[in-house]
Amino acid sequence: LREPGLNLRVVQLFRDPRAVHNSRLKARQALLRESVQVLRSRHRAEPRGPARHQQQHLLLPPGLLGGGRPPQPQHRAEFFLGGALEVICQSWLRDLLLARRAPDWLRRRYTQLRYEDLVREPRAELRRLLRFAGLTVPPDLEDFVLNMTRGAAYSSDRPFLISARDAREAVHAWRERLSRQQVRQVEAACGEAMSILAY
Repeated sequence: LREPGLNLRVVQLFRDPRAVHNSRLKARQALLRESVQVLRSRHRAEPRGPARHQQQHLLLPPGLLGGGRPPQPQHRAEFFLGGALEVICQSWLRDLLLARRAPDWLRRRYTQLRYEDLVREPRAELRRLLRFAGLTVPPDLEDFVLNMTRGAAYSSDRPFLISARDAREAVHAWRERLSRQQVRQVEAACGEAMSILAY
């Protein structure tokens, strides 16, 4: 970030963790391998020995990472996805806290973007991001962003299919699809980060 020849800027995109969990559940099979890798990265990073701080894995069944009975095969993907989301939220929280205490030189090169803000005000957020990057806003790009967030479709059944859709509706899809228990678990696991991000 301090290398003058690079002029690197960082835009960190966030999304409501409840919506992230909903999307990850829809694409559970496609994300299973990625979720296991995320969980392994946390398991390797945790300190060993008797002084180890015991964390409660709120979105995982007891014993999934260290002994105990594994989940039933039909629930395994959901458990791995939930555990991976918990790791992602912990990472977000570290980033958010780092950004809060960052020196001025870092703050000038880092910005955050909430997916929901981009969806609600695509032109304004696009202008803000390009201004941050020192770039101009081509009119065609504004039209493209508006089209991609105001399409006729509501959602796609195929994961990772990029298409124009009504993203304003998709922002709240988790309210219809997640159970109360799933919402409570996500909020418990991601609450601190959600609070900082005003979710």
